[in-house]
Amino acid sequence: MRHYNKNNIIKAILITSITSLVLVACGDQQKKTPTTKVPAQQYKQAKVLKGNVVDDKGPVRDATIKVADSRGRIIANTSLKDSNNYTLEIPAGTSLPIVITVKPKGSAEKLKAVVISTIVSRYDISPLTTKIANRAKELGGYTRAHMVMAADNTVGVPDANKTSTGFRGDPTKQYGGWH
Repeated sequence: MRHYNKNNIIKAILITSITSLVLVACGDQQKKTPTTKVPAQQYKQAKVLKGNVVDDKGPVRDATIKVADSRGRIIANTSLKDSNNYTLEIPAGTSLPIVITVKPKGSAEKLKAVVISTIVSRYDISPLTTKIANRAKELGGYTRAHMVMAADNTVGVPDANKTSTGFRGDPTKQYGGWH
């Protein structure tokens, strides 16, 4: 018969207990991790959207504009004639997201912008909004999270203002003072 040291037995029990607790705690956290789900927004009443359209060459003054819902159904349309400003009325009951697509006359390029909020009513459409929309679609669709990530990855914004251009005030207090 073998003789076991009491300390070794206690250590083994403690290690097993702690390991079990850690594994159970990790498993519980994975189950409890909430998934953020933003409810679909819908226009409760008709909504007028406005904006302007530009492409790489400048203002687009002759184009057709279509608005499609998430199923691809056209819910509104208009055209540009001698102006790059548009106005569209979106019917009450329309669920978001919706996609505004612009087809400039004589161009194979289509510009677009995605509407994901009932609060905003101005949507300027440009190659940049098209890049953001395309990137969001690649990320998995026109959700708020994908649109934010797409905009963050598409728009080149410096991490911080590293210049003092336009600074008004005491230069010794800018960036926390002189070092």
